[in-house]
Amino acid sequence: MLPTSDPADDATILIDGLEAFGLPDLRSHVATAVRAALTGQTLTSPEEAELSITFLADDGIARLNAEWLGREGPTDVISFGLGERPLVADIYISVETARRHAREYGIASREELLRLVVHGVLHAAGYDHPDDESRVESEMFDLQERLLERLLGDQPET
Repeated sequence: MLPTSDPADDATILIDGLEAFGLPDLRSHVATAVRAALTGQTLTSPEEAELSITFLADDGIARLNAEWLGREGPTDVISFGLGERPLVADIYISVETARRHAREYGIASREELLRLVVHGVLHAAGYDHPDDESRVESEMFDLQERLLERLLGDQPET
């Protein structure tokens, strides 16, 4: 079970965009996923972290991807770390891409969305992974999946 009181409880978490995709009930799960990722990582202090999680459509994340990363097309998650002490970050997640990936992987959309939340927080905290197939063998991927497994075990399906 995830801890009920930890340093991540002091984090400020802003969540936007879920309502546009008919997902308002996911808000508490997203906040729990952010806190789990903050607590589970070891590169930065989770205390007083300030994170903004914004859920977008493919066209919105594609614009961010082109403007800030010089890459064409939509992606699943983009993290912008704005400070390390305290950790400050803006994280953007494409709901449409997450839903497509969930269908491809044969998993619930909720699981993929929470995976991307954890993934984005870990990137913001300073974790990284290779861009090729070896990413699934990285420390970041291993930590992400362990945190997600614990997280999903503690939350009822929605």
